Amino acid sequence: MLQPYRRALLLLRIPFSIYLMPVFWFGLSAMREPFSAWQAAGVFVVLHLLAYPASNGYNSYYDRDEGSIGGLKRPPKVSRELLHLVYLFDALAVLGGVLLNPLFGLLVAVYLLVSKAYSYEGIRLKKYPLVSTAVVVVFQGAFTFLMTQVGAGATQEALLEPTNLLLALVSSLFLCGSYPLTQVYQHQEDARRGDQTLSLLLGIRGTFVFAAIGLLTGAAVLAYTLWLRNEVGHLLIFLVATGPVVALFGRWVYAVWQNPAAADFEHTMRMNQVSSLCMSAAFILMLLW
Repeated sequence: MLQPYRRALLLLRIPFSIYLMPVFWFGLSAMREPFSAWQAAGVFVVLHLLAYPASNGYNSYYDRDEGSIGGLKRPPKVSRELLHLVYLFDALAVLGGVLLNPLFGLLVAVYLLVSKAYSYEGIRLKKYPLVSTAVVVVFQGAFTFLMTQVGAGATQEALLEPTNLLLALVSSLFLCGSYPLTQVYQHQEDARRGDQTLSLLLGIRGTFVFAAIGLLTGAAVLAYTLWLRNEVGHLLIFLVATGPVVALFGRWVYAVWQNPAAADFEHTMRMNQVSSLCMSAAFILMLLW
């Protein structure tokens, strides 16, 4: 009886949710007022162990991927048990969010509803390359950045402070650069389903050019904002910590230019892992500073 649920649990891709950690740490590192470590830990649990897995599972249910997906090289077949787990994780995420902070719980509910509109076959924003990109960039970027701060207890004045909003924009710019890279190995799978993703629209080389522009723009706005906040030391931390990401991305671009087949699942997952760990390390160091 439990075996179908064990298989379905894999499709929640809980370890893959860790790749979204940088926005959480970025939001905390930008806060200039004290916050409760226990409350921040609660936000982490709600987002990374409940809300993100619920979104992953719902997306898998409607995608019904036969090839590799983020975090799973050979995903199991979807079942009704997967939806049961998704709704359970949805309920726990919203309940946990409300217990931490009612406004945070409301924002978590909004995030979950938008993520379902992204995948649900009756709406399926994923079919529209520009709309789906805008939704992901806003909601996994600036929205989550500010949602994290709300959950950690930030005041309205701190949330709306101009440089804080600029940093929220930076998180969306970084997502704008990295998001198409997560689609680059799925062109055949997406085309089969009729999903016109941004990466499919741009092509393999175009995806890498777009990513480079987005990431460079994000880094430039980050540098400007940290200068405004008199936090140049944070910029140095970021540049050192993300050096391996730049090197890996450069090598990957070179490999793809030589052979487009290098835009595969293994390279994409390695890029996700290294960039997530390095950027999380950078923002944790900023937080400790």
